Amino acid sequence: MSDDTEWDALAGLAPVAPERTVRYGQHPSQVIDLYGQGNGRRITVLHGGFWREKYDRGHLTPLAAALAGHGYAVELVEYRRVGGGGGWPQTVEDIDAALEALGPPPHVLLGHSAGGQLALWAAAKRERAASARILAVSPLADLRRAHELRLSDEAVSEFLGGEEELVSRLSDADPMKLMPRVPVEILHGTADRIVPVELSRRYTTDWGARLHLLASGHFAPVTPNTPAFGVLLDSLR
Repeated sequence: MSDDTEWDALAGLAPVAPERTVRYGQHPSQVIDLYGQGNGRRITVLHGGFWREKYDRGHLTPLAAALAGHGYAVELVEYRRVGGGGGWPQTVEDIDAALEALGPPPHVLLGHSAGGQLALWAAAKRERAASARILAVSPLADLRRAHELRLSDEAVSEFLGGEEELVSRLSDADPMKLMPRVPVEILHGTADRIVPVELSRRYTTDWGARLHLLASGHFAPVTPNTPAFGVLLDSLR
């Protein structure tokens, strides 16, 4: 399926309300939705959307509920985004604050797309361990290359504050420049045209992460009941 078809399938799922929501700050976006009990098995989830305000955590609520149905305690994090008080460095400050508010590091920090970049940032830059391991799904793992490709209408430049700020900020933001302090596993579809798989290949070559190639596009791995979602479950186990 194409990325558009996969997005339609994911966006067409009914949103699933959390069991409860907790705050980690005063901004409306500084909240975390909680799903499931998990018997101590915790997954913290960071959504994507090229860091932009118009893409919130809503599209991953079916994923959070599905993971809870498989026996995990799931923490779906919202954060300030470009156009809503976010961008660099506010967005990563929120990720740090959310993880701190959640207490002990989760078993897995799972990030999709731009959320994958945020998870890889946390794996390298947090003073306290981000998690026992990182599972990055279709991540923006190479910001310099993503900028060269002009992905999503200059999204990287927009996130980092414009062309004048971009070069100086890449050293703190680009996963390619940030050595992870915990094990990293990446899932990436070979048919992904939104975030090309070459970004993950470059990251795994440099940092030795495990890369699993999927016969999918960008959204199937985070869409419950797809074959790619089954691979994600296997990776979590």
